[in-house]
Amino acid sequence: MNKTPAILNRPFVPYVLPFLFLLIFIYLAPLVHISKGIIYPIQTLVLAGVLFYFRHAYLDEIKPFFDLTAILAGMLVFAIWILPDGYYPLIGSSQFNPYEYATGGMVMILIAFRLAGAVLVIPLMEELFWRSFAMRFLIQDDFKAVPLGQFTLKSFLVTAVAFGFEHHHWLPGIIAGMIYAGVLYRTKNLFSPIIAHMVTNLLLGIYVLMTEQWRFW
Repeated sequence: MNKTPAILNRPFVPYVLPFLFLLIFIYLAPLVHISKGIIYPIQTLVLAGVLFYFRHAYLDEIKPFFDLTAILAGMLVFAIWILPDGYYPLIGSSQFNPYEYATGGMVMILIAFRLAGAVLVIPLMEELFWRSFAMRFLIQDDFKAVPLGQFTLKSFLVTAVAFGFEHHHWLPGIIAGMIYAGVLYRTKNLFSPIIAHMVTNLLLGIYVLMTEQWRFW
């Protein structure tokens, strides 16, 4: 009988591994010249699969409820993301224009993958890594012993800045990291920043599709 490798049983793996996969996919396409039109659907499916595989490790941190504050926070982050555009330098440049990679009905499939990844997969993956793992790990190595949503100035600032610099739009990214942390501190429930993040990405996706400002994707 095959046994699960010991490394996969480490407490940090369900939080860190999906994020590492994301980094691999982000840097894989440019290095090996794979089209984003191919890599992004694969990325979405792989990340969703990894998150589903490890779901029992963190489902007790995510307790669904109607959180109007989180929804409003997500809307606020969306506004902060687009309004300062052009007034600060970006880190590198990136855009995802589905019409560059597909035609006809395949464009709609590619857009569906992009939206599903941005709205359903990425918020869950990033909030698990930044707000659940990283914020607690910065307080104590045994991060599972730290209550979810425990505040320290160090963990708050470091994760917000690191989250911001993970994105090309680093300045609103830092502010977003602070806001998502705030909704977590309020409820001690990872569902809140996940919902806020989902709302932001949904509105951003709709905005991009309506305006064709692909640099936000």
